Amino acid sequence: MSTQAPNLTPERRSFGRKAKAFFELTKPRVIELLLVSTVPTMILAQRGIPDIWLMVATIIGGALSAGSANSFNCYIDADIDKIMGRTKARPLATGELTKTEAYVFAWGLGVLSVVWLAVLVNLLAAALSLAAILFYVFIYTLLLKRRTPQNIVWGGAAGSMPVLIGWAAVTGELSAAAWILFLIIFLWTPPHYWPLSLRYKEDYAKAGVPMLPVVRNNRTVGVQIILYAWALVTSTLLLIPIASMGLIYSLTAIAAGIWFISESYRLYRQSLSSEIKSPMRLFHGSISYLTVLFVAIAIDPLLYFNFL
Repeated sequence: MSTQAPNLTPERRSFGRKAKAFFELTKPRVIELLLVSTVPTMILAQRGIPDIWLMVATIIGGALSAGSANSFNCYIDADIDKIMGRTKARPLATGELTKTEAYVFAWGLGVLSVVWLAVLVNLLAAALSLAAILFYVFIYTLLLKRRTPQNIVWGGAAGSMPVLIGWAAVTGELSAAAWILFLIIFLWTPPHYWPLSLRYKEDYAKAGVPMLPVVRNNRTVGVQIILYAWALVTSTLLLIPIASMGLIYSLTAIAAGIWFISESYRLYRQSLSSEIKSPMRLFHGSISYLTVLFVAIAIDPLLYFNFL
């Protein structure tokens, strides 16, 4: 008996490629990173495991919201995506999708995310989703990205919205702890993204995007990363008294913070020479740092309040 897989018809191949292109338009790896913070936030807000269906609805709504914002970003930046080596394989840059298809898809995801959250979660979560999309599209992509090296700093506000959406989904309001979580993501974004910008500095320069490493020397970038690293770690410690965090989170925040700051100083020391040899080490390390921190945020209330 032959075990050879049946050949797909051209129509099925075309549909599969199209579906894959739309999926890639949403920048799924970015969405995955954003949603890492949502579930732990919901657990902390609940001081336990929230309703499973509420968690699922919030995650789906948040993914739709982020997918819409990212699709609009690809639509607006199609011209520079064709220039940059890091982005030239995106669906609009390759011609896999037309700009009209991307535009309609982005609008569809955005409307669906707001309606989904309004119906299945609550109106505050839906309003925050809408605010995140509008901020990312109009403030970051259209206003700041091509005009100022502070683009990624303020653009981080949109990436910080998932924690507010998660908190609002559980409590229907935004407390001081929710805003500290927002601050953590906001301060994490620059020292996370600037190492990537260092790696692809020539691409950004060619595309005319004034990322900090393009318009400032390496030493200045290194200093800025250190300053944000210290501010970030300080914000993680603020969560301890404000959210009544226990020993697991406290020790994790301190240990992970020491590591993150030391890695930032390592990059700074390299910046004093003519070349930063491995900027992506801090980029990838920052993802691990955020993941570990939010895992601790999820575990800590489950154990801490069980022992009270």
